[in-house]
Amino acid sequence: MIANDTVCQRPLTGRTVLICLIAFFAVISIVNGIMIRAAVTTFGGVETGSAYQAGKAFKLETDAARAQDERHWMVKATLHPARGKTQIDIDARDAAGNPLTGLAATAYLHHPASRRGDQTVTLSEGGSGHFSGTADSALGQWDVLIELSRDGERVFRSRNRVVLQ
Repeated sequence: MIANDTVCQRPLTGRTVLICLIAFFAVISIVNGIMIRAAVTTFGGVETGSAYQAGKAFKLETDAARAQDERHWMVKATLHPARGKTQIDIDARDAAGNPLTGLAATAYLHHPASRRGDQTVTLSEGGSGHFSGTADSALGQWDVLIELSRDGERVFRSRNRVVLQ
């Protein structure tokens, strides 16, 4: 008996090639579906609902910024994280250093990368020109947006990036 060292191979049939081709594209489609779902469900970034409306509002924002600059108000905010809460204190004074009264104050904590943890904090006036409020624990990097308004009209707006530890 003679030993045959060659491996016997069957030629690929059309059916085998078709099954391999379908399996390949099925795997690609399943992976694409998983990746698309992951991308859509985890996206928490900021987006503009309507660029046209944002463009129209730009002129109003620039006029409000000019009017705010002309007032020369001095608004100082301090944030104190403690025991699972963040205390926000604001001291607002006019150009002469007199406390500003009769204003409604609101602070917003915006996360720079995701809107999921954003918070709105209504600040109460605790004394002449002093406002305070409490937010949930907000450790990490945040944009603090402070708005002061009188009779429903915003008269001051400030945005600062802070790191709370």
